[in-house]
Amino acid sequence: MIKINEKAPDFTAKALINNEEKEIKLSDFKNKKIILYFYPKDLTPGCTTQACNLRDNYEEFKKNNIIIIGISIDPIKKHKLFSEKKELPFILISDEEKKIINKYGLWIEKSMYGKKYMGTKRTTFLINENQIITHIIEKPNIKN
Repeated sequence: MIKINEKAPDFTAKALINNEEKEIKLSDFKNKKIILYFYPKDLTPGCTTQACNLRDNYEEFKKNNIIIIGISIDPIKKHKLFSEKKELPFILISDEEKKIINKYGLWIEKSMYGKKYMGTKRTTFLINENQIITHIIEKPNIKN
């Protein structure tokens, strides 16, 4: 996994921005602070709580010139439903091929009820204006 004080790996991806599909790069946001958060799945309880918490604090982040980018393996179509249903004002990236998730070392073996499966490790990276990772939250609190 990526470490604090390392340069955030750049990527190009399909993103939902203001309800439109666009292609973006992380490097498009140089000179901005970024909350880059990886989450398992749209419209699930934990992921919805996490997204709504960011939504509810969005104006404060915006005032501080902070961009929020969420990444999951869900397709843009599902991101659009999630974004509309929960009124999410920030960018959602579709990483269906797991290129970004693998670049950040977050495609891991998980276990639920004794059953093992592969999935995205919920992790948040705080990235400064020089695209250096300043903080990593490996277990974001997703409870209300």
